[in-house]
Amino acid sequence: MNLNVSLANIKFDHPVFNASGPLCTTKEELLALARSNSSAILSKSCTLEKRDGNPKPRYKEFDLGSINSMGLPNQGYEFYLEELESLQEFQKPLIASVSGMSQSENAHMLRAFDKCNWLDAIELNLSCPNVIGKPQVGYDFQESKERMREARALYRGVLGVKLPPYFDFAHFLEMAEVLNQSGVNFVTCINSPGNGLVIDADSESTLIRPKDGFGGIGGKLIKPFGLSNVRKFRELLNPEIQIIGVGGIASGTDVFEYLLAGADLVQVGTAFMQEGSGIFERLATELQELMKNKNYSEISQFQNQLKTAGPVESGY
Repeated sequence: MNLNVSLANIKFDHPVFNASGPLCTTKEELLALARSNSSAILSKSCTLEKRDGNPKPRYKEFDLGSINSMGLPNQGYEFYLEELESLQEFQKPLIASVSGMSQSENAHMLRAFDKCNWLDAIELNLSCPNVIGKPQVGYDFQESKERMREARALYRGVLGVKLPPYFDFAHFLEMAEVLNQSGVNFVTCINSPGNGLVIDADSESTLIRPKDGFGGIGGKLIKPFGLSNVRKFRELLNPEIQIIGVGGIASGTDVFEYLLAGADLVQVGTAFMQEGSGIFERLATELQELMKNKNYSEISQFQNQLKTAGPVESGY
């Protein structure tokens, strides 16, 4: 059974690794990730300077998933430069997530990362919904175009962008046009749908504190939107632009569905936070068993082969 996949010229042992966000911020978390069966090591989205993030409580789980308003807490880009370099011995792809508070911050970090011949890729985060006073760049198509254009000019390696969820076909078309002209190598979709609200009826209070309780939603609840964004972008993007799917992945079947919809790899967020680093081995094993039961020996045999339901004579 062959689970090997590639992203541009980067080889992965299997298609499952961590999403930027949970358990990839500190030295200890990155080391645990390196020792796990995650097929790559993706850092927390970094800013120019260290950030403490939003006030706590800022992450809570509920019966349908999770809500968070972390506010990009991270150690600053120089920390991730050093820590990712130290993890080369694990012989896994090393990917830095970059999320500057301005275009000039991004430019400074991209120049620094461009000098690192050991770094495999950058994921430019255009979609954090939880920085107070900062809009999601991914919903401003002109601004997104400028950010990608500058990133491509400053960073010569494998470059991707992490996008917010889109819900209207007109928006898919507009962003696909931007992406097809951007020179990026991959797209990661989706980031958490922003500004959800979860209430605890017993305390008559919101679950989290920042932004009066509004936060990004993760977990199984968002999987249909993750799948739809992967599928639609696979239809609209140039073939050479690859797709990483993320949103609600907690089983090998979830991984299979994302690959079937057109993803090349997947990332795990909320379920990784809940289960810990053992989840990567479990998901890879479950995917392998599902493929065996379906008589698939290679991911390429079913990837991007999603069928549309056939017609019915009556009823729904």
